[in-house]
Amino acid sequence: MTRNINKIVLITGASSGIGEATARELVAAGACVFIGARRGERLKALAEELGENAAWRELDVTDGAAFEAFAAAAEERFGRIDVLVNNAGVMPLSPLAALKRDEWKRMIDVNIHGVLNGIAAVLPRFIEQQDGHIINVASIAARIVMPTSSVYSATKHAVRAITEGLRQEHDLIRSTLISPGTTATELGHDVTVPEIADMLEASFKTGLTPDVIARAICYALEQPKNVDVNEIVVRPVAANI
Repeated sequence: MTRNINKIVLITGASSGIGEATARELVAAGACVFIGARRGERLKALAEELGENAAWRELDVTDGAAFEAFAAAAEERFGRIDVLVNNAGVMPLSPLAALKRDEWKRMIDVNIHGVLNGIAAVLPRFIEQQDGHIINVASIAARIVMPTSSVYSATKHAVRAITEGLRQEHDLIRSTLISPGTTATELGHDVTVPEIADMLEASFKTGLTPDVIARAICYALEQPKNVDVNEIVVRPVAANI
């Protein structure tokens, strides 16, 4: 299907996985993308591959000032911002009894504060231009809780609540929650419990590929201006949760 997404899109967590796939899909659909992540060398290579409609800047989403500078750089490069895709996230699953306090804090900082920092960076701009679209990439963990996912699910439930609150507070700004099922990305590479790491590796073999989620994001973006796709849940066919 031919797409024409003539928008300026910020994407976080764009050095791999869903963020990288989304950048590729959007540029192919006619958008300009400004990509951010902590791994600058990967961003540089991706932007060079995608050409003049892509630019990059290193970004730690937990740093509010850095996110504001990221948005300002995108605006300077492309003239405006139409969309933010809050995609950066971490998923070091573990049972609560393992007491992985540092991992709990990291998930809260990246998965919740990172999303809020992104919203804070673009929302005043969207209010002023009376237009904009914020897409938050969550997870099926925004709808369920499983053993070892308590804290991760809590962060994604929070993202779901934030996205719904944003929708209700602003009539002229669209908000979309994308909730992927098992998707083969680098998410979970930082799991420190060996048996959980093995389980994730096995599940990824039958999971979705990142381009599937990228197409869901494009679907939300290509709708008419008066249509707000509030939530998209995408699971592998064989998933039972």
